[in-house]
Amino acid sequence: MISLVLSESSLELVPYELQDHPSVISHARKLGKHPSEILLDNSWHFAAMRGIENEMKRGRPDLVHFSILEATTIPLYLKNKIKIYIHTLDDKVIYFGQNVHIPKSYHRFEGVIEKLYQDKKIMPNNEVLLEIKEKTFSELLDEINPSKVIGFSTKGKPGSYEKIADKMSDDSCIVVGGFQKGHFSNFIENKITEMYSVGDESFEGHVVVARLLYECEKTIFM
Repeated sequence: MISLVLSESSLELVPYELQDHPSVISHARKLGKHPSEILLDNSWHFAAMRGIENEMKRGRPDLVHFSILEATTIPLYLKNKIKIYIHTLDDKVIYFGQNVHIPKSYHRFEGVIEKLYQDKKIMPNNEVLLEIKEKTFSELLDEINPSKVIGFSTKGKPGSYEKIADKMSDDSCIVVGGFQKGHFSNFIENKITEMYSVGDESFEGHVVVARLLYECEKTIFM
């Protein structure tokens, strides 16, 4: 089964060192939550985030939402031909069960993820739909045990979605950045066996996910 990992994803709760910032406190108060219970979001917490480590890779949970919507609303996922994981910048991994319907509204998605961080599992009717664990990218790859790890970056060798999908085996792992700007860390890059560039410019992760998975579907269903 193909695996998709959104790596170093821009998805995290507000870290302790930012929880006392006025912009964070104000936003949390509007939501009726403690600052430690809300997602770090550049749209609301820009002033608090200024100058923090890995600033350009953080505070964009909406980008993760876009990519996950692309991946969970297509035949490849609905017919159980792909496993999906979110690996976060602070080394947590979110696991997706079968037929998980991610809210199309970002605000509802935000609420689901905040609940997941609190409860560790989302499991209506005793079926685990989402689960979050402390896990590094390396540990996740050891668990998946893919035959090859295919990454996408402007630093990679040129390739087309169609040709890349055609070369993939059933147990390949696709790695797409879940962040706004920049490149994979050196640690992530060293774990990728084949790195590709699919254009002269940088595309957002959800674009890469949508186009590559469509080509994968053509090799399986057409």
